Amino acid sequence: MIRHFREIYQYRGLLLSLVQRELKARYRGSMLGFLWTFLNPTLYMLVYVLVFGVFMKNRVENYPYFMFVGLLPWIWFTSSVGAGASAISDRRDLMTKVRFPAQVLPATVVATNLCNFILSLPLMLVLGMFFGVWPTWHMLLFPVVLLIQLCFTLAVVYLISALNVTFRDLQYIVLNLLTLWFFITPVLYRMDTIPAEFQTMVQVANPMAIIITSYQALFYEHRLPELLPLGLLFVASLVLLWGSTQIFESRREEFAEFI
Repeated sequence: MIRHFREIYQYRGLLLSLVQRELKARYRGSMLGFLWTFLNPTLYMLVYVLVFGVFMKNRVENYPYFMFVGLLPWIWFTSSVGAGASAISDRRDLMTKVRFPAQVLPATVVATNLCNFILSLPLMLVLGMFFGVWPTWHMLLFPVVLLIQLCFTLAVVYLISALNVTFRDLQYIVLNLLTLWFFITPVLYRMDTIPAEFQTMVQVANPMAIIITSYQALFYEHRLPELLPLGLLFVASLVLLWGSTQIFESRREEFAEFI
């Protein structure tokens, strides 16, 4: 794993160039351009607020802000995993070049969506202040949660992108699983609405539940997240990242042949 990321660091110029190109190309030709970075999560929020906050009368205080806090990191995760599944298989033009660093492509997908996540944070803070929820010192732990989500997301993307080169149906399976995953993750509802006997099971089976509730603790509830589950997830994410990079490296020589 160390050699894997050492090579990424060596090709950091290429990584930065690809991220910049992806960000510029994402909304090229659209009238609103970069504003879609803010509009996409806002439109999602408005739809969910209408359904769960108005029609179903969710009683969570400042519900739009509560949901937005969980929605932004979820969009970062799902956008990365959804696009990352085909990060290798869709780039024949680059993979057939001599000694092209394949590990840069999944990292580019995650980094591009990370930039969108970071750029959307001011909108989240403004929304919070609109509802009277002001930032507190608990935000200082934000980089820690961000790092854990980054490790977990990279691990998932490296694993899926490597396997999808051979099993192309995987990218479609992943998209459907992400939809199911969303509704078992406490983005639209509070974790304490789940029966107590199932909460531990949800956290163990769903790493994103720990991550999302940690963001909610920092930004919405103004408290420290539960450190034990977060720490265990960090360790598990590092182990998964190690395993994913091992699988990726073992299959890297076959990529050009299969695509």
